[in-house]
Amino acid sequence: MTKLHDQISRRTVLGGGAALAATLAMPGVLRAQEPKSVKIGILQPVTGNLAQDGELGRTGAEYAIKAVNDAGGIQSLGGAKLEMVFGDARSTPEGGTAEVERMQSEGVAGIVGGFASPICLASSQAAARYDLPYVVDVGVSDKIVQRDLSNTFRFGPGFGTSSKTAIENLVKLNEAAGKPAKTIVLVHEDGLFGSGLAKLMAAELPKYGFEILETIAHPTPARDMSNVALRIRSLKPDLIIPSSYYGETVLLMRTLYQQRVRPMGYYSVLNGAASNMRFVREFPEIANLDMDCNHWHDPRKEEAIQLKKAVEDAGGLWAYNIPLNYSCVKLLADAIDRAGSVEPKAINEALAASTFEGHVMPYGPTKFDKGQNTGAAPVSLQVQDETIKVIYPEEFADAKPVFPING
Repeated sequence: MTKLHDQISRRTVLGGGAALAATLAMPGVLRAQEPKSVKIGILQPVTGNLAQDGELGRTGAEYAIKAVNDAGGIQSLGGAKLEMVFGDARSTPEGGTAEVERMQSEGVAGIVGGFASPICLASSQAAARYDLPYVVDVGVSDKIVQRDLSNTFRFGPGFGTSSKTAIENLVKLNEAAGKPAKTIVLVHEDGLFGSGLAKLMAAELPKYGFEILETIAHPTPARDMSNVALRIRSLKPDLIIPSSYYGETVLLMRTLYQQRVRPMGYYSVLNGAASNMRFVREFPEIANLDMDCNHWHDPRKEEAIQLKKAVEDAGGLWAYNIPLNYSCVKLLADAIDRAGSVEPKAINEALAASTFEGHVMPYGPTKFDKGQNTGAAPVSLQVQDETIKVIYPEEFADAKPVFPING
């Protein structure tokens, strides 16, 4: 971040010296002019099996805090700057709740993050004890917004909306190719996210003429996918639909590749790897033409393009966690600004009434209904030419889908 953003000239340093002299001469006056910073909690799992996703989420939050502060801070509070209070959820719900308690004691105005559904469920519940505003970054389990908590707001889509969009786009994709795909194997992690999503897909896909050959669950973390791959090879499905976190997806895909499993397509839903440039860079042949229906930035928005460039210029890899957390922090900052207060009740009311437009996601108008942003929507993506392209919706797709991938 420092190397990317801070260009310190001799004039700046000299100016800093003059400012220091003024501070020493008039400390009381200067303190009166500087509003107290606004603390916001950023909760991410940066240790444990979800550490990669946590670091990506933290990156997005850091860029957003800098963007808000560089733009003048919270205007209604006299230009108060945002101050990050970071918490490591340690990839467990218990780790998340412990950090919420610490953040509350440190006086944060609200919390953003959590990433995994179990962490988001537990952490937002802990925050609710203090009516502390909690903005969910990823957590796709719809249970998160079905508890009537007035402090919990999910800016992105849940797996209900995501599975509906994924199925609509899959039907469109298959019809355009002449309906070659008829059979599917669902592979999912056995937690809230994967199990809930697989249940929805298994119930809905047969309505569109697809046969579910089998639904296969695996633990997180998983150390070996040989038995899963062997079972899939014996079933010979046209499509494989995985819904897992990064490490397990990569392990599964590598094992299937080694066992020469070649379906018509991999069509992931809210997958941990198929929308992550690390997978594309490290395993380009395996990742090639993988599809995913997931969170993603809006390629039409200049701010999104510049954010992606800044991350990559700094040596980082792009994944959906970054623009989503960037947008969630800006959403919270906007609510604090409109509330003109750091009081939880006022911020929650501002969030509930939000029509926030200053994000980098491909969403419709922001509107919260029982804590869910009804304007949120996923997009369909495909790895092509060693990068990730949008293939649906067509109005801002930057590539046409390739299907079937095995010719």
